[in-house]
Amino acid sequence: MNKNILNTGVQQYIRNFSKDDILAVAFQKQIFPKIENKELVQQLEGRRKCLNKLPLWYTSKGIFYPPKRALEQSSSQLTARYKSKLVSGKTLVDITGGFGVDSLFLSQKVDRLTYCEMSKELADIACYNFEVLGATNIDALNIDGLKYLERLKESVDWVYLDPSRRDPKSKRVFRLEDADPPLPAILSFLWQKTDNILIKTSPLLDLSSGFKTLESVKEVYVIAVKNEVKELLWVLKKNYQGDPLITAVNLVMGDEQAFSFAWQEEKSSPCKFGNLGDYLYEPHAAIMKSGAFKLVAKRFGLRKLHEHSHLYTSDTLKEFPGKRFRVEASFKYNRKNIEQSAVQKANITTRNFPYSVAALRKKHRISDGGDQTMFFTTDYKGDLVVVLCRRV
Repeated sequence: MNKNILNTGVQQYIRNFSKDDILAVAFQKQIFPKIENKELVQQLEGRRKCLNKLPLWYTSKGIFYPPKRALEQSSSQLTARYKSKLVSGKTLVDITGGFGVDSLFLSQKVDRLTYCEMSKELADIACYNFEVLGATNIDALNIDGLKYLERLKESVDWVYLDPSRRDPKSKRVFRLEDADPPLPAILSFLWQKTDNILIKTSPLLDLSSGFKTLESVKEVYVIAVKNEVKELLWVLKKNYQGDPLITAVNLVMGDEQAFSFAWQEEKSSPCKFGNLGDYLYEPHAAIMKSGAFKLVAKRFGLRKLHEHSHLYTSDTLKEFPGKRFRVEASFKYNRKNIEQSAVQKANITTRNFPYSVAALRKKHRISDGGDQTMFFTTDYKGDLVVVLCRRV
């Protein structure tokens, strides 16, 4: 961590920089003494990346930005703030600290938080930024989090970890056993130090696989931001043996759509299938990831178009955690019907359909955009159909 970057003139340059080509800075003559241009590029890239992902770090003066990968792997401000709702108590240890975004927000819900990070560079940056952001109840340590827990004599209220999903060759891994640290191998040790564990995992992890690999899972949170699933949060409670509660959440600035259900409840829930009504419903991405395909129909009094289409319908408008559409027309899928519809521009969505969006656009010469949506799907009779509708 080059502290010369914190000089007033350098900080002003970083905050005022508005050029599109940041990398061009790297090939200029050295701009500031004792600061390599590549170090300056790191700060410029970091601040720009924080604009939407971490607005607090973007707007706060004097922030030191880490290498690009650390920012890419960190939680967003929206998801970090949400996960802070899941903890409470006196003490929490974050054993995989990283850039410190999660630690900052988690520290707001406990009396004392210990941040552990093996990289000295990241630990120094996080420690400095914690001070800038006024987080006075965080102890930032450059140490392996597991070794810190080994030395700790007393138990803590919570342990939080976000295992690395890359192997030593930087290739992505997806199994919890291959993460760093490998979760199944360390759980028995963690239970010696705490009764509550919060784990962040990849959104690509299959929930069934997670339940089989982890133990004492009390709650799972499927977190989406603007309809894109970003992470899975697993709340483990020591010796818990009940049915896990799953909450699918779609976060939009200032709003959140949440749908909660018990894991076994979905498996045993009945589901009605039927004809297309006046309204069509598309669940948000977190519900799709959670697998609540039957319950969402039952809870909101909807019919499902097909077992594998995951689109729902009703004759009257209902509340729904996702997108709602008013149906304008529907017909069996064939070239003649598409031509007769006279649609030349529309948003296209496919569900349980043999052709891709790109193939359909090319085949039927339908451009992207407008306020009309075309759903290409399969109905409960097994027929390929097209539904024309508009957002409610």
